[in-house]
Amino acid sequence: SAAENAELKTSEQKASYLFGFDIGGNMNRQGIEVDSDAFLLGLNAAFAGKTNAIPPAEIQAIMVEFRQKVMAKREKAQQALASDGEKFLMANKKKEGVKVTQSGLQYKVIKSGSGKSPKIDSKVTTHYRGTLIDGTEFDSSYSRGQPSTFGVNQVIKGWTEALLKMKEGDKWQLFIPAELAYGRRGQGQKIPPMATLIFEIELIKVN
Repeated sequence: SAAENAELKTSEQKASYLFGFDIGGNMNRQGIEVDSDAFLLGLNAAFAGKTNAIPPAEIQAIMVEFRQKVMAKREKAQQALASDGEKFLMANKKKEGVKVTQSGLQYKVIKSGSGKSPKIDSKVTTHYRGTLIDGTEFDSSYSRGQPSTFGVNQVIKGWTEALLKMKEGDKWQLFIPAELAYGRRGQGQKIPPMATLIFEIELIKVN
């Protein structure tokens, strides 16, 4: 409570808050949960130049056990997310208008164009919107108010496969399995590992 009510008036106080926020954010993104009181106790002891309260002989075993717990929790979360994605794709492929390719990519044609199709070394200009299967938006050129241009071979596998099938003027909805997207590594803060992705993509121009 004292920390939450701390005033951030001076530049030192504000910078200190930012350091703490950055450290906490990084740990949160990595799935590392700590006891905040014990964390602050260690932090203050280090700043005060005190001796580590944990005997050196115990440190390695403690950290090995902690990392194992973090990895087990992370693996469980990834498996749950992968399972949710598989269930979604199984149900989605039965819906009207949804087509499934040999790779497992699913797509639905929203609007058909009549222009040319890109090649693997082409650059394309598109408008797009990407969401998780729960509807959470993680990226959108529509929101930025400006289409994006990139190489067909510079994007995730699901996008590359779809773009090679599209024509200028096409607007498709893509349902991309994790292995054709970002797989186990995820992407940044918004796309977790093993996430199935949904994209609405409009091929404006083949450059």
